[in-house]
Amino acid sequence: MGKLYVVGIGPGGLDYMTIKAKKAIEESDIIVGYKTYIKFIESIIQDKEVISTGMGKEKERCVKALELSKDKIVSIISSGDAGVYGMAGLILELRKDENVEIIPGVTASLASASVVGAPLMHDNCNISLSDLMTPYNLIKDRVEYASKGDFIISLYNPKSKGRPHYLKECMDIIKKYRKGNTPVAVVKNALRDGESTEIFTLETFKDDNVDMFSTVIIGNSESYIKDGFFITPRGYLINK
Repeated sequence: MGKLYVVGIGPGGLDYMTIKAKKAIEESDIIVGYKTYIKFIESIIQDKEVISTGMGKEKERCVKALELSKDKIVSIISSGDAGVYGMAGLILELRKDENVEIIPGVTASLASASVVGAPLMHDNCNISLSDLMTPYNLIKDRVEYASKGDFIISLYNPKSKGRPHYLKECMDIIKKYRKGNTPVAVVKNALRDGESTEIFTLETFKDDNVDMFSTVIIGNSESYIKDGFFITPRGYLINK
């Protein structure tokens, strides 16, 4: 009997892949994934059969992976965590009786947060600005409610050539509820080759270098910068 591992490979650097994820990939006969993410793990899949496709072929990848897993061990990979904008949900929706195991990974907001400090220490949320799966009006509603609720906000897929203005429009929504000195971090290629960071405030924020490989983290009303680190206090020092 075969098996399908749904693997979150983390941000892309092999040092940040979980031991369980690496073991699942090593155990697998076949690796299925988006071609860009396949490149992240090339060094550990040299002897494997690889099936890779481009963007927009998510359903086809999942159907193929489930089919192959009936009599072989297969890993379908997602960057970050497979259950956060990854393949886990679609696999479970399409699954019939296949043997499936979901293996978590480090998602982009956690990877990016670790690079700039500790911005996610209190209640926080992830919001994707991609409107391929979600209407833009609903995305803006979510940004507004999260801003009003004082959540730290991590924006995934913040800017693309087809959506050049969404990030600015959503930052304008956030500005209605946050002070101008609220810290904002832009982390590109977190924990992998090409990593870069920029720290702004809401007042000084510029999106010139933001792209689909970036995560934008906006602090809450208590967030601040100390010695170059982006910190959101949890409240441990209140009574000290």
